[in-house]
Amino acid sequence: MKKQATIIKIFFLFSILLILAGCWDKEEIDERAYVLGIGLDKSDIRGFLKITYLISNPEAGSTQQGGGSNEPTHEIITLNASSFIQSENLANAVIAKAITYDILDFFVVSEELARDKDFIRYIYDGTKDRDVRRDTKLIVSKEEASTFIERNQPKLETRRHEYFELLFDNATKIGFIPNSEIHNFFRVTEADADLFISAFATTEQDKNTAKRNEDDELIAGKMKVTGKTNPAQFLGSAVFKEGQMIGILSVQETRITQMLNKWILKPSFLVTLPDPFMENYWITARFTQIIPPEITVDVSKPAPKIKVALPIQAAILTDHSMVNYADDEDKREELKKHISSGFERRINDLIKRTQEEFKADLFAFSLFARKHFLTIPQWESYDWMKAYPNADISVTVDIRFDEFGRQSKLPGYERIRD
Repeated sequence: MKKQATIIKIFFLFSILLILAGCWDKEEIDERAYVLGIGLDKSDIRGFLKITYLISNPEAGSTQQGGGSNEPTHEIITLNASSFIQSENLANAVIAKAITYDILDFFVVSEELARDKDFIRYIYDGTKDRDVRRDTKLIVSKEEASTFIERNQPKLETRRHEYFELLFDNATKIGFIPNSEIHNFFRVTEADADLFISAFATTEQDKNTAKRNEDDELIAGKMKVTGKTNPAQFLGSAVFKEGQMIGILSVQETRITQMLNKWILKPSFLVTLPDPFMENYWITARFTQIIPPEITVDVSKPAPKIKVALPIQAAILTDHSMVNYADDEDKREELKKHISSGFERRINDLIKRTQEEFKADLFAFSLFARKHFLTIPQWESYDWMKAYPNADISVTVDIRFDEFGRQSKLPGYERIRD
């Protein structure tokens, strides 16, 4: 009896070992083709898309290869398919390794496709594939996505994933582009109350409109850049309403949106302002939002009332008129009023644009409004999308000076010139 029990135990132990040995379906890294980015364009075939893959080579430049491998860092292919899920298999007609979306970092969508009413049908495939991560970025390109991917040739970052990671990290921190994660696109679209903004980019520089590189003019393609560098520009935002692109925001408008939206990462950025004390000279200041805005919404009437108090910390970094703001309290107060009035004017211009052109909420004020309703049917009956264009919105900007450069005091201009 004891012998039989021992045999059963041994058999049981061996059975467990067989279960634990899960290497039968293992796949080596060098046996897979890692898609870093997917480009989506309109196709000549109805119901199909032109899909472009930017495939990263994890072996190129790795320590295992000793840094001396002649393998390319990436590969680009374009094909027609009904969806980017179907194309995952079709690509193996020309790519030997198994295609995977495990490290998929971004979708690039052409402006032409993003403005199409059927765009929502195709992008929602991203909710079906388990390999598409929630933090995958959504980029809208002025030209075709395939052209954008092919022309985007970074000079300093050999490995493409490093380029896009660094670019998104730095560009979102200073407010050049929004942090346009695809799961937020789906969330805002399904809520059906607000607008969504995504990064806007291009590799085509508009030579006719590129001027002084001011914040209110900065949109991808309109920044004047010369030299031997990557032609890609990530500047401004594409605006989506109910899953369809309806407009473009400049860098200045993108930053204002981020500052007024309590739920978006707050940028810290440099801004250029006209000098109030000397014509044709400019002040450079760093704007930082230490605390989120105070927002109150009154929905007691069909037309809501919205009040926003926006605190901004300003560090004055240039003083070409040599006023010495650190010593002159009257000049500081005059500068504060100058900055506040100018910023409020730009904010009001953007709010007017959202109410008259976009006819929808760009700043997620709806999240404060819905708290006043007890049930979802009551909230849906109020219909924020229709109520917002008639809203009475007032914004006050509270400028708080931080510092006036490392050396706050400057000698008088006349003293130097005499």
